[in-house]
Amino acid sequence: SHPPLCPPGIKCGGVLSAPSGNFSSPNFPGPYPYETECTWLIVVAEGSSVLLSFSHFELEYHAACAYDYLQVYNGAARDRGNLLGTFCGHSPPPPFSSAWHVMAVIFRSDRHVAKRGFAAAYRKDACGGQLTGLSGEITSPRYPESYPNDAECRWNIGGDGGSGLLTLVFADFQVEGGQGCGFDYVALFDGPTTAAPRLGRYCGNTRPPRTVSSTPHLLLLFKSDFNIGGRGFKAHFYSAGECQEVFTTVKGNFSSPRYPNFYPNNLKCQWSIQLPPGYRVKVFFLDMELEGRSSLTGGCDYDHLAAFDGGTEDGSLLGRWCGWESLAPITSRSNQLLLVLHTDRNTAKRGFSIAYVGVVPMNVSCTRTDFHIQIPVRSLAQLERKRIYLGTPFCAAQVVGGNFKIQTRFDTCGTESQKRNNTSVIVSTLYIDFSAGDQEDIHQYEVQCEPKRKEASVTLIAGPNPSRLSQAENLVDAQQREGGATVTHEIKSQDTSDIVFISICILAGLLMVIAVVGLVLL
Repeated sequence: SHPPLCPPGIKCGGVLSAPSGNFSSPNFPGPYPYETECTWLIVVAEGSSVLLSFSHFELEYHAACAYDYLQVYNGAARDRGNLLGTFCGHSPPPPFSSAWHVMAVIFRSDRHVAKRGFAAAYRKDACGGQLTGLSGEITSPRYPESYPNDAECRWNIGGDGGSGLLTLVFADFQVEGGQGCGFDYVALFDGPTTAAPRLGRYCGNTRPPRTVSSTPHLLLLFKSDFNIGGRGFKAHFYSAGECQEVFTTVKGNFSSPRYPNFYPNNLKCQWSIQLPPGYRVKVFFLDMELEGRSSLTGGCDYDHLAAFDGGTEDGSLLGRWCGWESLAPITSRSNQLLLVLHTDRNTAKRGFSIAYVGVVPMNVSCTRTDFHIQIPVRSLAQLERKRIYLGTPFCAAQVVGGNFKIQTRFDTCGTESQKRNNTSVIVSTLYIDFSAGDQEDIHQYEVQCEPKRKEASVTLIAGPNPSRLSQAENLVDAQQREGGATVTHEIKSQDTSDIVFISICILAGLLMVIAVVGLVLL
């Protein structure tokens, strides 16, 4: 017999606000109705979390769960950034622990094939559970109040199909101490069960070290005995690769998690760019769409991307952005730059795509007739001198002392005269070839001299993937060059070429006078 269509008045969905409870698909354990959609919103006390588990699960199967399905959201439903998973078939979802006090479950059936459905239970402030997503927070029961005696909690982190290794960082830690941590303790395992290699066992008041798994799973086990407690612990986890990366190469690119699809909510991701001393970091925003500004304050109070000069958030703030913006490139003042993405509990967007390039430290000056370029050898230690050249490979650098040095006349090495802002300037292109193997990687800098004033400048004109950056940068534009977004060195140098030139003219004049007098006397 076919199951009925969902009759009016059947109990389906609703708000569940008791500290614990049960719910199931309509007609359970009988077949669920066709063409049904139910939403359960579980709301417990602020500051608590929800543990959700399934005792029975049987839905129509489809490889992409396109027919009948159940979705679990870490917060308000329908926000794609909060989706913990979509499930169908006979394999029950794992137990889920929410990141805050709201969790939503949506059940939907189509017009064909009905199964028995599901039965679920939830309770507030339970400890342990399955934690999926790219980042999240774990606290001991009742934190920051003293944790209960005789507790045993297991948090299984990962296992949502992601392949990234996991990093766990403790922000606070106070657990009863003792020889060998035999009373209360936190144990970490490099896998989904206690049979996996143990990464550490901790107690006392010292925060455990930052821990990185070697698999996409990490198990955190917390145990307390029958007496003497403590404040407990607070820890953050994140998936390495998408949400936490360190770059040391002279150029690179990265994007927000799941880009160009919507990023998850409840993220704090960090990308650190660390280059050799003397370098500066130039960042190009290829695409950015985050949640918009607050209508109350006009600020980036919700989801935002921030850039800091240096390796930590204590460094000076270079910018903080949100919404849909087309951003000019930014350049660090030091050789390190940190980008941090914060997302809140709702309203996810496409995210961002970024490319960066290291600006090579160099000193450029000019006379009325010559360019002088110096680059410390230690900044390009892996490069041969012939990979640094002005205009043409025939004008390669020489190694003088600790510097790569190019000194060349304006009428050689691909230099040309141009008019810019009604001023005559001499322009050429400096090439630095970082290519390795089959990967061509040639960085280009425009060097410019204003001979009358003997003032030189240098500007990065091509770094990572110039074709992709054509819209993101217009670095030849003089206004941008003056705006601090590019690296510009201006060296006003005393030049003796004028004195020499005038001396030659005077000497020639004297010789001509002597010659004329000699002819007259003859």
